[in-house]
Amino acid sequence: MSHEAGSTRDEVLASEIHKQFDNYKLDKVWNDEHYVRLQVPGRSPNLVSLEGPSELLEAPKAYVAYSESGEVSGKPVYANYGRDGDFRELLKGFVNITGTVVLVRAGEIAFADKVANAKKWGAVGVLIYPDPADFNGLGEGVPLFGHAHLGTGDPYTPGFPSFNHTQFPPVESSGLLHIPVQTISSSAARRLFSVMTGPECPATWKGSLGAIYKFGLIENGRTVKLQIRNELVEKKILNVFGVIKGLEEPDRYIVIGAQRDSWGPGVAKSGVGTALLLELARTLSDMVKIDGYKPRRSIVFASWSAGDFGAVGATEWLEGYAASLHLKAFAYINLDSAVTGSADFRFSASPMLKKLLDEALTGIKVSSVNLRGNLASKEIPFRVDDAGFPFLAYSGIPAISFSFHNGRKVYPYLGTKDDNLDNLLSFFGSSSVELDNRMRVAAEVAGRMALRMTHDHELYLDYSSYDDRLRSFGGKLMMYRKELASIGLGLQWLFVARGDFTRATTALTRDVKNTDLTNKVACRALNDRIMKVEYHFLSPYVSPKDTPLRHIFFGSGSYTLQALLDHLSLQKTDPGAFNETLFKTQMALATWTIQGAANALSGDIWNIDNEF
Repeated sequence: MSHEAGSTRDEVLASEIHKQFDNYKLDKVWNDEHYVRLQVPGRSPNLVSLEGPSELLEAPKAYVAYSESGEVSGKPVYANYGRDGDFRELLKGFVNITGTVVLVRAGEIAFADKVANAKKWGAVGVLIYPDPADFNGLGEGVPLFGHAHLGTGDPYTPGFPSFNHTQFPPVESSGLLHIPVQTISSSAARRLFSVMTGPECPATWKGSLGAIYKFGLIENGRTVKLQIRNELVEKKILNVFGVIKGLEEPDRYIVIGAQRDSWGPGVAKSGVGTALLLELARTLSDMVKIDGYKPRRSIVFASWSAGDFGAVGATEWLEGYAASLHLKAFAYINLDSAVTGSADFRFSASPMLKKLLDEALTGIKVSSVNLRGNLASKEIPFRVDDAGFPFLAYSGIPAISFSFHNGRKVYPYLGTKDDNLDNLLSFFGSSSVELDNRMRVAAEVAGRMALRMTHDHELYLDYSSYDDRLRSFGGKLMMYRKELASIGLGLQWLFVARGDFTRATTALTRDVKNTDLTNKVACRALNDRIMKVEYHFLSPYVSPKDTPLRHIFFGSGSYTLQALLDHLSLQKTDPGAFNETLFKTQMALATWTIQGAANALSGDIWNIDNEF
């Protein structure tokens, strides 16, 4: 049974979770209400057709939220996964993308990233399909659900909360891409390939459709038409919270959360995470109420709605309490899709939480998975459609997501109406015992992290981990010394800022060793400095309304360190596209953001060694 965000079923589930939190005798249980704008299928179906002659290709039963509604036509061009590098490869083959409808495979990057790349290179529409090579086992007539907002939260209240729907100002997120997007089934993609022209793609671009994979050329062949009739609606959504209050610092808390809504049954997408959330709430509450565990800090359990639309519920909550959350919430553990298989383990995390994860995995026995072995190889970048991403990139709160999966044998039913219990069990040899075992281990990993973060006097956040990140960034800049010298720019001030950050982390480590951590005032002062590290990597030079994802390591925009490196690389690859004034601004803002993080970590102003 589906339980889409804002539906009656979603609200019933919210009520059930609220009752369960009450039954577990959490210290306080409450709801957070938001009025958001969601995009839903229109009264008429979306259509994908071939033209010349006219032929209906598919009337998909799924859709892409926040697609532009309307009608467009263009010659089809295939762009593999729709990554920026894929489009650059297309251009090398002299394929003109302008005015085309781009066909891309699902996977590797989020839908919104694919759409943004297609639009950047001039496409007028995008079709996304699940290739059997990536979605083995998914029925060939099954399309995917998803969203095309290059951001998180309600795109019509960017950077501020949607508490009162009567006061929406007429603004929208810069992440709304305004291009028609539709998902199609693999069978429809096979038919589309059969009418495409042009040379065959390289082997690395070929999937398992049983078709000839061609780039497509706009000069020849038939066109494809998209008719998108999605509609915007206002919905009330509920986030449900429960808290175990800390005894020493109740105003400091770790948040553990899971998405509740789903376009279909959503057993792996939302059901597993919700079950883990409830089990953790019950177990940790029992540890406090029955076993006598005394947490220093609080644990907040959160059930989010509208996760399928881009972490809408979680982001609206973060926006609603933006002025205080970075001073109170010190970490976020995301439980979404935590178990989709049993053979492998992966995670996405702030650098500040990797050491904690490594220790949480110590001693946990799983038959076929070496959880700690070569942990660095198990890390994947945060994606914009990960619910932990807005905590990190918008609010500057260290976040982590992790999952058990079956390696290259991907669970193909996420984002479809086939995400049901039988299909999930098939990835565990149809054994509910094996599924239960992996869920138990996932709960144990999350629970261990929460206990360590709420027990110790010192906040267990690895603030020195950003030393390595900054050294790596500096090393990449050094590769462009000649290019920087040619525009009269050196790296002295940036390296001074980086050095100040390293000195600040070293001083803080020394202060921790030399401080009586049982002294509540002294301990809290140290933890204040630790908590501010992630937050101060949010660029203070851009507006949270215009550019909500401000983290210079994980955000998106010209102010990020990756954008600076990408811009600088043009000095070698395309000098005419390099903008010297923009780059000098990027360098200045990056330097002062890093310096600001160092100053905040140093503590009092008389401890800051700033000789700029």
